[in-house]
Amino acid sequence: MSKTKEQRVVIVTGGGIGIGRATCAQFSAQGDHVVITDVLEDEGRALAEELTAAGGDCVFLPLNVRDTAQAEAVVAEVVARHGKVDVVVANAGIAHRVPLAELSDEKWDETFDIDLKGMLRVIRPAVPAMGAGSSIICLSSIMGVAYGWDAHVHYSSAKAGVVGLVRGLAVELARSGIRVNGVAPGYIRTAQLLSEKNSLGPKAAEIASPYIPMGRLGEPEEIAKVIGFLASADASYLTGQVLTVDGGLLVGRY
Repeated sequence: MSKTKEQRVVIVTGGGIGIGRATCAQFSAQGDHVVITDVLEDEGRALAEELTAAGGDCVFLPLNVRDTAQAEAVVAEVVARHGKVDVVVANAGIAHRVPLAELSDEKWDETFDIDLKGMLRVIRPAVPAMGAGSSIICLSSIMGVAYGWDAHVHYSSAKAGVVGLVRGLAVELARSGIRVNGVAPGYIRTAQLLSEKNSLGPKAAEIASPYIPMGRLGEPEEIAKVIGFLASADASYLTGQVLTVDGGLLVGRY
């Protein structure tokens, strides 16, 4: 008789919408206990209820990753309940269009505070509760690995910082058996991409698809599947890497 697989405890930041939402659904479908965190409380709670109704084991905890005390409290609550953390998916982020001439120190700092430091705020308290075989996955972007984006200098810079965070943490945590990897999505069909104010807008598919060798936008679920792989035992010898998932965009252009 096979041994029942131990349920993993997974924390996802920015889990209420987009890639974070798809990631929570992915882990929930696998039978993991999913801690959905987000500053968007309505969306986060609705998702937790939806996944629970579908048979999942999910809870929502409000979290603004700019708040160190709140991040530490959320992790402490998870550890108090379950005694461990197996997976952290650091996904929360913003991407606002701001031309250089209008890019204030405050907007630069806000972006870094959420997109980069926000990851550290959750990872740092979680690591002591993570054992060998645990995994951390950080969301970067093609804008952080090889792709420039005008009016998003602050975003590209922060997402490039995520690559450094992944590499540094991977080396430091390897001896503890904790793997750290990243994902750099390309153009994915999310509310962010479809925002006319901050990205390509409703015609995103029409604008971007001609430049993508696979000829289409990616779906949040396709990124979630890669995150699921990175968190699995199938990626047991993979650490310190940032996987670009972009339908061939970068190799097609460069």
